[in-house]
Amino acid sequence: MMEIFERKIADLIRYGHNPRKHGEAQIAQIAASITQFGFTNPVLIDEKDTIIAGEGRVLAAKSVKMTTVPCVVLTGLTDAQKAAYVIADNKLALNAGWDEMALQAEFDRLTELDFEFNLTGFSEVEIAALLDGIDTFVEELAIELRATQPDSTGVEDLAIGLDETQPETAQPQAQNAWQGMPEFNQPDGGPFRTIKVHCKDQAAVNAFAKLIGQKLTDKTKWVWYPEVVKVAAAVVYA
Repeated sequence: MMEIFERKIADLIRYGHNPRKHGEAQIAQIAASITQFGFTNPVLIDEKDTIIAGEGRVLAAKSVKMTTVPCVVLTGLTDAQKAAYVIADNKLALNAGWDEMALQAEFDRLTELDFEFNLTGFSEVEIAALLDGIDTFVEELAIELRATQPDSTGVEDLAIGLDETQPETAQPQAQNAWQGMPEFNQPDGGPFRTIKVHCKDQAAVNAFAKLIGQKLTDKTKWVWYPEVVKVAAAVVYA
């Protein structure tokens, strides 16, 4: 079992060749996470108290006036192994990807729970771009599925907006009912430009809300101007 020790921050030594840089904004994000969740990830140090992994966490802990941090001592590593691990600890996490659909669902859940997005490390602009990209993907998927031609049996594998309670025989009839109808084109609702507005007080927020004609509350994460109502196409598998 790995043993965890408390070490004084003042006694820890920064690794002088760390290629990973921690800006003030990131340090503030880590500090906010520590304040909310606690210090959940111990710092890795060698026998001489040199930080091998966790420098950003130490800087963040210091910024919130912590004097000690939990540490795990790695023993027996050569200088080459330490140098390689410093790089690997930072790079391996960057190699992971995101399931954007699952990520959107989690952000939707956090919205319902009224939890602050900034504690996730994502900015409001990044989240808005993510959700807009998901909506675009759904719209493109719906267009692609609508273009699917019936197979040799005359029954499509996929249908858009078909009520699952209807019998399968209704599917080709519904499709035939639209024969000869004009093609529907929806203009792109994506943002032309994203602008972050900082208001000095509530009066400024109210004035801005009146200017754009939208209601702004403490739970408002972002707004579209002009206001855009996005409706994702329903995809039903027959």
